[in-house]
Amino acid sequence: MNYDVINIAIPEHLRIRITFRDGLTGEVRFSESHLTGVFESLKNPEIFNQARCDHGFVEWPGEIDLAPDAMHEEIGKNGCWVLS
Repeated sequence: MNYDVINIAIPEHLRIRITFRDGLTGEVRFSESHLTGVFESLKNPEIFNQARCDHGFVEWPGEIDLAPDAMHEEIGKNGCWVLS
């Protein structure tokens, strides 16, 4: 699928640069207010930096992941997906 994530880079805590299979690139930014519930552990930079791209998803240990279709849609519109 075109919204499969094929590469990520972490320029700093709470920011991820994303490249999709169709060539679309952009960024995901987390605000501190979003880091609750399942995302709570991502407040720790050591955990956040364990993000990986696997099978088209951005994911972290502990079964935390981001929906690639929603990410693709927002990045396609705005160049950035801000999770706040």
